Amino acid sequence: MYSLTRALQVELGIASLSDNFGPTTLAKLAALGDVGPNTTNKNIVTILQHGLFCKGYWGASEYGVYDGQTQLAVLALLSNTGLGGLISGVQPKVFKAVLTMDAYTLIAGGKEKVRGIQQWLNRRYYQRRNFFVIPCDGIFSRDIQKALYLAIQFELGMTDDQATGVFGPGTQAGLRAHPLAAGATGTWVQIYSAACVFNGTIKYKTQQDTWSYKEASFTDVFDIELKGWTRSFQEFTGLPVTQEADFATWCQTLVSTGDPSRPGTAADCIATITDARAKALYAAGYRVVGRYLDERPSSNPLNKQIQPGELETIFQNGLKVFPISQYYGGEVSYFTYAQGYQDGLEAHAAAVKYGFNSGTVIYFAVDYDATQAEIESNIIPYFRGVVAALVGQGKRYVHGVYGSRNVCAEVTKATLARWSFVSGMSTGFSGNMGFPLPENWSFNQIQTLTVGSGAGQIEIDKDVHAKDTDPGASAINTPSNSLTEFIAYIRRLYDLAVAYGGSRNPSQLVMEYLRHIDYGDIKWETLIGDYDHGFVARVKAAGVQWISEVRDPFYGIDLDVAHFGASCNGVYVAPPPSGIGVSRSDVAGWGGDLLTFYGEWRRDSESYSSGYTYCQEKLARLDGPGTFKLRDLIEDADSYNITMRVRQGVNVADAVAAYYQGNGYKSRFKQFYEGRFNNSSNLYAVADHLLARDVDTTIAVGRVFLIESTGGIPTILPHMLPAAKLAEFLQGFSEVITSRIADENARLR
Repeated sequence: MYSLTRALQVELGIASLSDNFGPTTLAKLAALGDVGPNTTNKNIVTILQHGLFCKGYWGASEYGVYDGQTQLAVLALLSNTGLGGLISGVQPKVFKAVLTMDAYTLIAGGKEKVRGIQQWLNRRYYQRRNFFVIPCDGIFSRDIQKALYLAIQFELGMTDDQATGVFGPGTQAGLRAHPLAAGATGTWVQIYSAACVFNGTIKYKTQQDTWSYKEASFTDVFDIELKGWTRSFQEFTGLPVTQEADFATWCQTLVSTGDPSRPGTAADCIATITDARAKALYAAGYRVVGRYLDERPSSNPLNKQIQPGELETIFQNGLKVFPISQYYGGEVSYFTYAQGYQDGLEAHAAAVKYGFNSGTVIYFAVDYDATQAEIESNIIPYFRGVVAALVGQGKRYVHGVYGSRNVCAEVTKATLARWSFVSGMSTGFSGNMGFPLPENWSFNQIQTLTVGSGAGQIEIDKDVHAKDTDPGASAINTPSNSLTEFIAYIRRLYDLAVAYGGSRNPSQLVMEYLRHIDYGDIKWETLIGDYDHGFVARVKAAGVQWISEVRDPFYGIDLDVAHFGASCNGVYVAPPPSGIGVSRSDVAGWGGDLLTFYGEWRRDSESYSSGYTYCQEKLARLDGPGTFKLRDLIEDADSYNITMRVRQGVNVADAVAAYYQGNGYKSRFKQFYEGRFNNSSNLYAVADHLLARDVDTTIAVGRVFLIESTGGIPTILPHMLPAAKLAEFLQGFSEVITSRIADENARLR
């Protein structure tokens, strides 16, 4: 494309050649006129034809002649960009589009909803001077975000000179005058709904207090669906729930800070928090503060690290703390595996010195605009070094990430960072433009300001704190007993089961109790049997407090006790067979998760035709949309490993205690893999059997139900897929499982 651009510049008489199709090239081409059948410069026609070839269109029957084949290719291009029927020739902007690296068809990972909006933007605003043809690939990007800003500015009545594609004061003032509520219609609703679609999948809590996900749709009517999405978005981003597109909501859909003047309940700062400053922060509505763990000696120290007695002062004034580790982090060359390892060791040592409790999240900072290439080449290796260091020190602390939206999302995906601290204030960062708020965001930095006066005056960065995320530390040097409580909880249940008696093994009764609330309906009764209702009543009568989640000591994430119990119960009553067969216990655990995950792939197959790619990008990740996250795989592995010990004669209380108090959980995936599958060939074959081969009627019915529950009806069932496509999916699943073992080993080295 660069060569073709330079060739065009030669033909247009431009002396200074460039890879960039800039204003001079555009102006010279405009002076020449539209390129078409009457164009006499055969070289320019040939350049156009080869550009079409590079774009994937059959651009010519004869080089240098703008013939019918060339016109068909141009019309196909125009249709894909959304300009079909609006223009028919190769105007200068169209020629520019031909010579970009932009795609105008849906690409892997793209969404048809996004592509439709891209085409709409092209069609509606193509005639404006500063609006150029944007990609129509289904991917939200910085260019698309700028195009949306331009759309807002055009609709506000700005001239071509005034419309800059920057989210400035004029644009913000205009949006204040365009709130939207249920029943609104027209172009403003289209722009707002486009911004909603661009924000991706939103996590929200259902009326049953469980997590679910939803996406917006592009529309010109503020209907009940858009109203519902707006509510979920406001809840996810910490906005007041108005269910309307008010100014704060408009801003939050469009820019990484949202409305910077909105209230924040968290802050981060480099200044020491004295008693007067703590009181000023509390009075201003702040409840959590981010402070730096450490600072290396230098000729110009900032003295930003926590000072002696400061934590006690913070806690005494009703504030909590989230620790930040940033020794430098301002340029790509700093980020290497070795540096991450060193930073992790020093951060751990500093956190221990201050007395931060086990399970505390430490946010490691990427304080510059890292590109995608730099994230892959440097940032992710750096965080792998951090993880290795923290694991090597006993995994007392959990790593979080500070950086742009894209940095946070990519680091979380690659290294399973627990929470993200987003540098939303850096609105010009490429990593903040064109990327939604990370699924696991906990803090979003939105404004620098001064709080208090006199001795209480302090400059802070105001942060929005997401509900039900990292609470911050409220005390130090207090042992974490969540795992201890869980072990004691299982012991208490087991003792009650022994006293209860009955025909069932006490360990089985414990498993049934653990699953009964979430996994006790008719489907589970059919699969692995009903639970003992009498024992459940006995436990309730004993006043045992229900535990729904337990903190995993290895990854620092909360595990679902009910899912763990259901998987245990399945393995106990229907142990997996030897060889490559499957049993109901597989469906109760890893197999059921795989079936729903297959359904999700088929649901998303328009954007992910490759099942291998889908597994690599979506399976066993820390968080996000989907039913087969890392948390699920941990629960599947632990339930298998523990219950197989129970089946060998160990009671469930002793098995749980030995597994978590010993080293069993540190090699959980290896034990699960070797115990259930033995080798990679069997892993592939068992998964294939589960998905596509003959099984008993109950499993077959469950297979269809689980696939269609996520894939929709109808969904192409696995046995109906071409063998090669199913093989890609199975290979992706197999490699993800074995990669978790490799990750496990790496964390222990």
